[in-house]
Amino acid sequence: MSLAPATALPPAPGFWRRALRHRSFAMGALLTALLLAAALLSLVWTPWPPYDMAMDATLQPPGPAHWLGTDAYGRDVASLLLVGARASIAVGVIAVGIGLALGAALGLLAAARGGWVEEAVMRLADFTFAFPALLLAIMLTAVFGPGMVNAIIAIGIFYIPTFARVTRASAKAQWARDYVLAARACGKGPWRITIEHVLPNIASVLIVQATIQFALAILAEAALSYLGLGTQPPQPSWGRMLAEAQTLMFQAPLLAVWPGVATALAVLGLNLLGDGLRDLLDPRLARQR
Repeated sequence: MSLAPATALPPAPGFWRRALRHRSFAMGALLTALLLAAALLSLVWTPWPPYDMAMDATLQPPGPAHWLGTDAYGRDVASLLLVGARASIAVGVIAVGIGLALGAALGLLAAARGGWVEEAVMRLADFTFAFPALLLAIMLTAVFGPGMVNAIIAIGIFYIPTFARVTRASAKAQWARDYVLAARACGKGPWRITIEHVLPNIASVLIVQATIQFALAILAEAALSYLGLGTQPPQPSWGRMLAEAQTLMFQAPLLAVWPGVATALAVLGLNLLGDGLRDLLDPRLARQR
């Protein structure tokens, strides 16, 4: 007896060929690749040392020596942007990883057990939603002080109920499929069914959700750093670059433009990548392309 889901469709051939034809995915993948390339490049090379100050070279406009100019402390803006990409990616990866791991586990538990377990998990998720990431960061800062670690914890905790709800809804739909009934008839328990059948069939949903939440995590990190609750000096951060530039809007307006553009392109790229993955990983949409 086959345990494959009756409604599941085989992967459409030529995934990468379809992906390259998908404008949203292609553009999102390009922007995301540029973000990753900037972060990796900053590990081995930057135009200037990002932590060195040169008070005799403050607020210089873009030129051959400093491609994007310098800030109020004489630091090279291009170098700060490259190193700041590392902070954005680190916060996004770790925070989304926390939310995905714990949220998916709770969602799968709720879908597999049902009853009071499901009700308790969902009510806990509702309670967590009452504390946004910003409020959690303020609470953690008041107790432990500002920093990137506290920002990551706050964003990760906020993502747990998001992934729990998505996982539970997707898993519940799979538990109603005929292939799960066939697995039960073969004597498989709920946890084995969850790991072997339910989780693989909702993996694409979780991947798309993680990509979109990654973009929101970058925005959250920039907002927290702008408020002084996220990445702390001397570590560069796009959000703190915006905060430092707001007092120099009339003297050097480009100081606010560069980190703003970097944040916007990173978020746009991840959102486009998520939309493209959603279309490509949906078997019904895949057959239409």
